[in-house]
Amino acid sequence: MGVELELHAGRPARDGSSLLRGSYEHGEALARVLDGVDTGRLSWVDPYGDTMFNEQVAEAALPQVSALLRDCTDPAARAALTDLAGMLEACAATPGSYLWFMGD
Repeated sequence: MGVELELHAGRPARDGSSLLRGSYEHGEALARVLDGVDTGRLSWVDPYGDTMFNEQVAEAALPQVSALLRDCTDPAARAALTDLAGMLEACAATPGSYLWFMGD
C-alpha cells in the first residue's frame, strides 16, 4: 500500500496537462503515517482510493503536518511528511490548484 502525490494547476486533466509536480518516492511511508491519523483534514485521505485537497483544505492541513513532524522519529516517515508539507504549501500558494492523493 502506498500514497503518491500530484499537484495540479486545476482539476487533474486526463492528458496530464494540469500536472505541476509529483511525489512518488515516499508512498509506503506516507501511507503508514496517514493510516494513524484519525482527526483533522489528513484523516480524509483514503489510502486505498483517491482524495483531492483544494488550496483551502491544503492550507488547513499544514498545521497538522507540522504537529506530526514534531513527534516523528522515523527517518522514512519524516521524509514523507516533509515532502507532504512542501506539496501542501505549494498547493496553498497556487490559486485554483489541487493536491491529489493517489492511494492503492
